[in-house]
Amino acid sequence: MPIALFALTLSAFAIGTTEFVIVGLVPTIAGDLGVTLPSAGLLVSLYATGVAVGAPVLTALTGRLNRKWVLLGLMTLFIAGNLLAWQAPGYASLITARVLTGLAHGVFFSIGSTIATSLVSKDKEASAIALMFTGLTVALVTGVPLGTWIGQHLGWRATFLAVAGLGVIALVGSALLVPSNLKQSAPASLSQQLKVLTHPRLLLVYVITILGYGGTFTAFTFLAPILQQVTGFGDNAVSLIMLVYGASVAVGNLYGGRLADRLGAIRALTLIFTGLAAVLLVLTVAAGHPVAAVLTVLVWGAFAFGNVPGLQVYVVQQAERFVPQAVDVASGLNIAAFNIGIALGSVTGGHVVDAMTLPDTAWIGALIVLVALVLTWLSGTLDQRTRCRAATTG
Repeated sequence: MPIALFALTLSAFAIGTTEFVIVGLVPTIAGDLGVTLPSAGLLVSLYATGVAVGAPVLTALTGRLNRKWVLLGLMTLFIAGNLLAWQAPGYASLITARVLTGLAHGVFFSIGSTIATSLVSKDKEASAIALMFTGLTVALVTGVPLGTWIGQHLGWRATFLAVAGLGVIALVGSALLVPSNLKQSAPASLSQQLKVLTHPRLLLVYVITILGYGGTFTAFTFLAPILQQVTGFGDNAVSLIMLVYGASVAVGNLYGGRLADRLGAIRALTLIFTGLAAVLLVLTVAAGHPVAAVLTVLVWGAFAFGNVPGLQVYVVQQAERFVPQAVDVASGLNIAAFNIGIALGSVTGGHVVDAMTLPDTAWIGALIVLVALVLTWLSGTLDQRTRCRAATTG
């Protein structure tokens, strides 16, 4: 794989740490700032909202700029957002810091996905995206458990300072490793961008992404409280379980990319969504039993992020077919869709926690994933019809 991909992976590691470490800190922040668990969970939703806004809007606005300089600017914004979180005097300013950091996240993964696919041959596109997103999964393996431990022992503010330090390392890595002459398509016109927003086949993929990813975050946002209040684990055990979950995610993400390359995106997503829905249903019951809960979380990790490479490469393929002049924008909108899913999933989970119980977030998440599974089948059926028509007319 080209060395530029590893530079993208390094930046993704820093960004992934700040995105997901908040999950392990939800109880700590809630206690320190005197807010409820659902209110602390909003820090996940509002970060995702920043990503959802930043991905399509800022990707379009920066379309004419050199890709490397955009990457460096994004990492600078990322560092600034985490420093603001470190110094945030209260809940409102912490929200501002999270949204600001989310803006950088959205554009990074939007242009990063198209850069990754442009660096490799067609048969390795999903694997290239999986490698870049491995930065996120490695963050779950190491950055999130370590950040959770720092937050629990040194205070949650120290976690954001540490993440800002990771951002500096990633900034230097991008400056040294990413080439300046990256392939850059001509910026999409306004009409082409609007076509991305209105094309029914792309909209269908975005809905699949929102539901397929959102179902996981309905439960994942409250994983730490589930493990503490339902399963009965202490702080140190929760950090260790987060490590186990992250290791499983890393394997599942890479395997998901290879599965999408080998079977095609639709077949791979069908298998992954089926497994994800099943394991979330099991978690509803297993949450009350320590051994069963840990084993279920381990299996959950293998499916939770395995859909990312398939979804991202699928939207790029659909954009190349239907709106080839606006592939970057289409990719950015799918990054937005991932984070709309995170936002809606965490908000849904918060309502479930308020009205029902913590374990109920798991089976409701499973129902959401099952809807994504049905829509995946529908999209695959439409693909087959399109190919049949093309073969008939050809």
